[in-house]
Amino acid sequence: MTLDDLRVFVAVCRAGSLSAVARELACTQSAVSQHVKRLERETGVSLLERQARGVVPTHAGRVLWDAAADGIAGLDLALRRLGDLVSGNSGSVRVTTGGTTVRHFMSEAIVAFRRRYPKTNLEFQTETSSRSCFDALVADNLDLAWVTIGSPVRGIEQRTVVELPWVLAVRADDPFADRARIDVADLAGISLIRLPQNSTSGARLDTAFAELGIRSNSDTSVADWDTAVLLAELGLGHAVVPALPDWPVPGNAGLLRLVPIPDLPPLPVGWAVRRWDALPPLARIFADTVAGSCAEKGEMHTASGLPARPPLVRRLSP
Repeated sequence: MTLDDLRVFVAVCRAGSLSAVARELACTQSAVSQHVKRLERETGVSLLERQARGVVPTHAGRVLWDAAADGIAGLDLALRRLGDLVSGNSGSVRVTTGGTTVRHFMSEAIVAFRRRYPKTNLEFQTETSSRSCFDALVADNLDLAWVTIGSPVRGIEQRTVVELPWVLAVRADDPFADRARIDVADLAGISLIRLPQNSTSGARLDTAFAELGIRSNSDTSVADWDTAVLLAELGLGHAVVPALPDWPVPGNAGLLRLVPIPDLPPLPVGWAVRRWDALPPLARIFADTVAGSCAEKGEMHTASGLPARPPLVRRLSP
């Protein structure tokens, strides 16, 4: 059993496909299969089960997957720290998040962090969903993931940084544009531009609608909040979206209006890590810097006209 065997096995479990891992590693599917077979010979149990669309770990395979993923992540982190010591670098911080998150939540924090630690390497890995961020955090050599806070995830610790109120994005000439607020009853029957059903934020919104007895329909689906707002601004529909820190305030947005929906529970977003107590010092400082920046934006946002948010987490360190 080698470290490469375990790395390949973890990658297969995560991807659910031998061929996908072969493409990722630029090798043959047979080579990938040999790594798994070697593990099965040494453990004496079957680790993967073939299905119509790829493979899934058996019960024994999941036991090994969980243990190997944790061990490899810790080993990779240690090797990276040793590499920084050898090369003389000041270290690095690796973050996984969605495509638009950096602009909305981290831009000022990145500038502040870079000025304070000019030799630290900042790396960002883009994923398409919070679920993908969790998978990448466990499987790859990453420090932090910025996600929509959701249900507990095994092997992951989540901490809320900011809770975002929901707003209705409409064009300035829409009948709702001049409203001071939107009641949830107003949303019944409206055709909404919606987020993907597999997104955590979209699922939270659907749950809130169901609990409030609101039925809506949709003929347009988008991959991110920015696109939803753009389509609303073009007059192609209404979008219920979280009020992101750098979006314009109501009444001062050109063709766009963002009307508060105070009855919807706010959307929590923040950091996810494998273990906070094992987080490298620079990664912890970066996480705190982003949290402080979000707090400042939240205060300015509230002063500018959007409804007050619940308290923001200014510092994440114990």
